[in-house]
Amino acid sequence: MYWCLLKSSDVRLWSLSSKLRLERMLKFVGPMEFLEDIQDLPVGDSVLILRGDFLFDERVLHTLTKRENVVFQVQLGTRTVPVAAHVPAAQAAGVYQALEEEILPRGEIQQVMGLEDLSLGFSKKLKKSDTPYVLPVHSDKQIILEELLFSGSYKGVTDLVTKFLWPVPAKWVTRFCAMQGIRPNHVTALSLIFTVGAGVLFWKGYLAWGLVLGWIMTFLDTVDGKLARVTVTSTRWGNIFDHGIDLIHPPLWYVAWGLGLSSFSSGLLGVSLETLFWIIFGGYILGRFVEGIFHRWVAGFGIFCWRPVDSFYRLVTARRNPNLILLTGSLVFGRPDLGLEAVAIWTALSTLILLGRLAMGMLEKNMKGSLTSWLAEIDPVNGRDSLAVRLFTNPPATIK
Repeated sequence: MYWCLLKSSDVRLWSLSSKLRLERMLKFVGPMEFLEDIQDLPVGDSVLILRGDFLFDERVLHTLTKRENVVFQVQLGTRTVPVAAHVPAAQAAGVYQALEEEILPRGEIQQVMGLEDLSLGFSKKLKKSDTPYVLPVHSDKQIILEELLFSGSYKGVTDLVTKFLWPVPAKWVTRFCAMQGIRPNHVTALSLIFTVGAGVLFWKGYLAWGLVLGWIMTFLDTVDGKLARVTVTSTRWGNIFDHGIDLIHPPLWYVAWGLGLSSFSSGLLGVSLETLFWIIFGGYILGRFVEGIFHRWVAGFGIFCWRPVDSFYRLVTARRNPNLILLTGSLVFGRPDLGLEAVAIWTALSTLILLGRLAMGMLEKNMKGSLTSWLAEIDPVNGRDSLAVRLFTNPPATIK
């Protein structure tokens, strides 16, 4: 399969030209070669023709590559404009000219599609549901379009720090990185340095400075993923690198915190520091196993995407950022030992809640045959009177 560009735009979104953005997006769709001249298309092959002055949702590209003899059109005010097509060589030149003149091509086009023909789509990767889009790219709308791409890069279901505190500063830093050519793996590598640094400072008893590095690390952990998505530079290695750090370091931080305490007096559980470590490690590992079992063998999606209550619970469940709030608060009040106990208690309670939800999921699957995420059932367009829909989904993308 080949692809070619029509009416390229000079507007660079997140420092990417329209050609480079589409080129990177199409790499995730499948092997495809860029065609400079439509006349050079080999007989027997097909071509994906794309308007470069439009911003395409990746779901539109996936749909078009799977179908042939199809034209995709969008509504612009009172006009209906064809913006993309996937056609065989025999019709390529005629369809290309028709798209250039912004008219529907004549001939053996089997199907004309629009956004209304695409499903709303629940993204298991980003844990959210939103509507696909195809939007015109104008210089006066650059900021709006970049905002759209950035908000679209955010996970719908995540913790309260990532969701409410980091978006604005993360957008600033992501923009700086994109303009300077800094790649996501560079940010992740810096994040790893801060991860190790925070652990060492905790262990040495410099808890306040360790928290400073720890919070910077959590911020960079947000930036690298957003940078990868807005610049379309996600890689399998980068994903392993990032998520590997996220998976391993939290319990090690808590142990380092405990070892760095100048004194420990169990005022909440009445247990030794060693027992506290076992509670944290055991609860953390079991909780992760429960999430994995639910995703792999029970539902096929994350446990926090099952029902709205699970998504709300994800805001505060015993993951790194909520636990850092507990540790920070305890240090402010001069009892860092109680903060570690609070982490242990919350980790244990969170794991028990997850075990309960796993049992309920298995029971419902046994009764109904399968589970469905609430994010796949709602309408993010017409259901915005619901707090859960407003909080965990993006409104439809529109631009005039």
